[in-house]
Amino acid sequence: MTDFNDFNNPQVARLPNHLKQFIVEQHYEHYTPVDHAVWRYVMRQNYSYLKDVAYYPYIPGLQAAGLTIEKIPNLQEMNDALAKIGWGAVTVDGFIPPAAFMEYQAYRVLVIAADIRQINHIEYTPAPDIIHESAGHAPIIADQDYHQYLSYFGSIGAKAMFSSKDFELYEAIRELSIFKEMPDADPIVLRKAEKRVEFCQKNLGEPSEMALLSRLHWWTVEYGLIGTLENPKIYGAGLLSSIGESASCMNSDIKKIGYTLDAVNYPFDITKQQPQLFVTPTFQNLIDVLEQFADTMAFRQGGYEGLLKAVECKNICTAVYSSGLQVTGIFTDLNMDRNNELNFIKTSGPSALSFGNKQLTGHDKYYHKDGFSSPVGKLKNYNKAVEDFTIAELKAAGIETGKVSALHFESAYTVTGNVENIEYIEGKLILISFTDCTVSDGKGTVCFEPDWGTYDMAVGEKIISVFCGAADKDVFEEISLISVTATHHPHYDEKMKQYHQLFQTVRDCRENQNHYNQLPVVWKKLKNDFRHDWLCSMEVLEILEQEGLMPETAKEIRIHLEMKAAHESELTKLVTDGFYLIKHPVNQLTIN
Repeated sequence: MTDFNDFNNPQVARLPNHLKQFIVEQHYEHYTPVDHAVWRYVMRQNYSYLKDVAYYPYIPGLQAAGLTIEKIPNLQEMNDALAKIGWGAVTVDGFIPPAAFMEYQAYRVLVIAADIRQINHIEYTPAPDIIHESAGHAPIIADQDYHQYLSYFGSIGAKAMFSSKDFELYEAIRELSIFKEMPDADPIVLRKAEKRVEFCQKNLGEPSEMALLSRLHWWTVEYGLIGTLENPKIYGAGLLSSIGESASCMNSDIKKIGYTLDAVNYPFDITKQQPQLFVTPTFQNLIDVLEQFADTMAFRQGGYEGLLKAVECKNICTAVYSSGLQVTGIFTDLNMDRNNELNFIKTSGPSALSFGNKQLTGHDKYYHKDGFSSPVGKLKNYNKAVEDFTIAELKAAGIETGKVSALHFESAYTVTGNVENIEYIEGKLILISFTDCTVSDGKGTVCFEPDWGTYDMAVGEKIISVFCGAADKDVFEEISLISVTATHHPHYDEKMKQYHQLFQTVRDCRENQNHYNQLPVVWKKLKNDFRHDWLCSMEVLEILEQEGLMPETAKEIRIHLEMKAAHESELTKLVTDGFYLIKHPVNQLTIN
């Protein structure tokens, strides 16, 4: 990405290439006057309600995140503000894979969907949009304890094992969210997409680390409450950005549960209102629970269990030897001794060797294109781990460059060949390369034969960590798993462009506080040509009643909206809340 824009933000500038590939331009000019009106309505509703039920930093957090009530945020303005609290923001195209989303958090960069919800989904959309990401996630970032949790969660999540079924579910959810945002989606196609999500959710099998972490993320970052069970406050972005669910979640029929590790046992459905929510007493408790879960993960456990998860993952993973050597590839086989100690690992297909997350020269996935295998453990009759041998100790053990050596492991694996190279890094022996080499398992099975070429033997007593993805991602994973399902971008006919222009006219009148004589013209056009409208009519009414202008026109509009609220149930709450905002004005000055 040669034209990468880092917005002069240090956090964005630090992003590695494998994350940059998800970034899209915001194209601020593509937002329509209706889009800005949707933003303004939601933000005014949020402020009016959330000032009483949101966790206290939310309101000042709006300013700290560079947000205003009146218009959709510009990404540059957000980055200027977020940089002051050590964060950044980029725009992406809808849902991105969970592992990538987590890693952005680790880099302290907010991922913001560039699109905004349609007016008919103004209360809630299952699709990620700029309201959810910026008005939901960004304001709470200002709280230091919370943003430490968020970035730490990202660093944990970036190492989590996921399965092919996880990616199938991600694709199904992404597809459904796109269809739901289409104004003219085929009901049959929509129901088919819903069925696909239901099927994937019911057929995940044993949930992976990523699936379980996604639950913790959902019940905290997206739908979390903080405080006491009797008097909780909202901090989850899914609630903060939903003017419908932020109110309904406080009802007594939504069960409130104290947040513990047991939350991993509660799956979620993005298409439905949550039947229960979890309340944490403090953000520190979130970190404590995350630590409990992280202690069960392969990147901390390593060993046989960790490698078994890697084999089941069927995706690129990395195993870390106790010497620090990192082996990246798709793990297909492993072996253990009678004491359940891992003693042999094997990858298939392109593999690579790294140290400290930097690929070793000459050990890329093209060199190891057919896979990699190596014993794990100590040499027989030696208490000391091989990685701690000095050159003199190696020589005493018969391991010397240019000479034929035979290494007999406690596990009965034997490596015999001509020592071509011995490699140390940071005082640890990590690799011994052999020519004319034979590797056998002590049971008559040959694992490597002389005519296969150079044998690079990894050195290490144990596998101390196993995590998903490559050690050196920018070198190994040029292209991540990116969805082929594109988000929907509407095309507007001339009549819809006229509708947009009516919103712009109202905005100009409100912001410039003049040309109010145009408002009756707008109302007449709405009444005659856009009978479905309620939001633009509400904005006209807002100006007329707050400025004390044209009472007869204002009365006509109010009656029209009251009739809509009475006969169109989906508009009842929206119109009622709009009336409340006219009587109790909210603007950017209210937040200052």
